[in-house]
Amino acid sequence: MLSTAAQRLALIGETGARVVRPRPMRSRPLVSVVIPCYNYGRYLPGCVASVLGQPDVDIEVVIVDDASPDGSAETVRRLVAGDPRMRAIYHETNQGHITTYNDGLATVRGEYLVLLSADDLLVPGALGRATALMEAHPSVGLAYGATVDFTDTPPPARTEATTWTVWAGQDWLANRCRRGRNPLLSPEAVMRTSVYQKLGGYRADLPHAADLAMWLGAAMVSDVGYVGGADQAYYRVHAQSMSKSVNAGWVIDLQQRLRTFDVTLGEASRSAETAALLAAAHRALARQALGHAIDAWVSAAGRAATPDDAGRRGVESHRDSATPDDGTEALVENLVDVAMSADPDATRLPEWRVLRRIRGRSGGALRRSPSFRVRQSTRDLTDRVRWRRWRRAGV
Repeated sequence: MLSTAAQRLALIGETGARVVRPRPMRSRPLVSVVIPCYNYGRYLPGCVASVLGQPDVDIEVVIVDDASPDGSAETVRRLVAGDPRMRAIYHETNQGHITTYNDGLATVRGEYLVLLSADDLLVPGALGRATALMEAHPSVGLAYGATVDFTDTPPPARTEATTWTVWAGQDWLANRCRRGRNPLLSPEAVMRTSVYQKLGGYRADLPHAADLAMWLGAAMVSDVGYVGGADQAYYRVHAQSMSKSVNAGWVIDLQQRLRTFDVTLGEASRSAETAALLAAAHRALARQALGHAIDAWVSAAGRAATPDDAGRRGVESHRDSATPDDGTEALVENLVDVAMSADPDATRLPEWRVLRRIRGRSGGALRRSPSFRVRQSTRDLTDRVRWRRWRRAGV
C-alpha cells in the first residue's frame, strides 16, 4: 500500500499534474444545479434531495421539464413550491436535451454550476469538496471526481478527499488527445460559471458528444482539477440512460468523438502544437476502433465455436470450423472504416496486424490459439489498470 506522499509522486509521474493536500473551505459559495428532466419524474425527488442536502455551500436548483408526457411537470411543481432555493422552467413542446441544458444554465446565478440529470444523484459533500478545490485554485474552471454506478439503491460512497490534482489546461487537453476518451460522465463535473459562459453553452451541432466538447473547451481556457479519494456522484445505469440510448453503439460513439475533437480543436489557433494534438486524437481513436473490431470478432468467433446443448460430435465439428456471421463482418468493416478515416496510416498499427491475423481463423482455431489467450489476459489487465488509473487520477 503506497503512502499518500508516494501516491502523489506516482500521479505526478503518470499525469504531469500537481498533486496537493486538500485544504478546508474558507467561504460558502453559491452553486447552481440545473436538473434537466424528460420522463424522469419518478427519480426527481431523490435527485433534488441529494442536492439540497449538500453541506458547506449555498444551493440554487433549476429544474427544466422538457414537455414530459409522463406527468413529470406535476412532480416539479410540488418540489419547487414554497422553497426559495428552487425554481422551474417548463417547455410547452419537447426541445431536446441540448436546448434543455442551455435554457436552464442560462438562468443560473451561482459562481459555480452543475448539470445533473434527473436520474442521477450527488454524493454527500460533493459540491463542498469540488468548490473547495476551485476556491483554493482560482485558475481551475472544471473540477470533477470519481462516480459510482448504481441501478436502484446507491451503494456506500467514499466521502473524504485525500488529494487534489491540478492540471494546466493544455496538459489535461493533451492527455485527452493521447487517450481519445472522455473520463467524465457529467454529474460529477463542477464548472466555474464564468468559464461556461465564455464557452457559450452546450453545442447543438455536437448532440452526441456535447459534454466532451464542453470539457475540451474548458481545458482550452482554464485549468482542470480532480478530487481524489472521494466519490462525487452516483450515475444511474438503466436502459433509458443517455449512454444506452442517444450515445449507444461503438461506431456512432467513435465517429462522434472524432468529430468533436475535429470541431473543438479545429476552432483553436492553427499551430503545430494543435495539429499534433489532433493527430494524437485521431491515432488514439483509430486504435480504439480496431480494438473494438478485434473484440467483436473474438466474441462472435467464441460463440460460433461453442457446441449446442446436444453436444453431438457432428455439431461440435461443425461449430469448430465456424466463423462469425454476416452481422459481425459488417460491424468489423464499419469499425475498420472508422479507423481508416481517423488515421490513413491505420494499417501500420499493431491492432491492424492482430485483426488481420484473427480474421483468417475459424472459431475453434482461434479459441485454441495461445496468442488469443494471451491477448485476452492482456486486455483484461489493461482494462483493470485503466479503471484504477481513472479511479485514482481521473484520466
